[in-house]
Amino acid sequence: MKPGDRLPPLEIPITRTLIVAGAIASRDYQDVHHDPDLARQKGSPDIFMNILTTNGLVGRYITDHFGPRAELRRVAIRLGAPNHPGDTMVLTGAVEEVDGDTVTVRVVGANDLGEHVTGTVTVRVPA
Repeated sequence: MKPGDRLPPLEIPITRTLIVAGAIASRDYQDVHHDPDLARQKGSPDIFMNILTTNGLVGRYITDHFGPRAELRRVAIRLGAPNHPGDTMVLTGAVEEVDGDTVTVRVVGANDLGEHVTGTVTVRVPA
């Protein structure tokens, strides 16, 4: 790996089940993540994915690429456009820095509304 190398994209279909299961698994019981009517009352067209689910998907993207020995050292993300049921989020990544067995990757996850998540992930890949 060297700076500028790109990771292959990963398409993730955003289903209602993924959104609700991710919210439950992360103990995020906010109604906007499971109740469409209450989400609409609060101005959203439907339920939407929470940041902890997004964080997990970003981590999965990196560890799927770097393999089972990969150790996530730092995940710093920011949310943008929401992920709603029926969307497809495409994760892409580019290597920013390599320091020995540690790699920093710039990650972007986008859907039809724009960038859902942006950030960097630092991963250690032992030899």
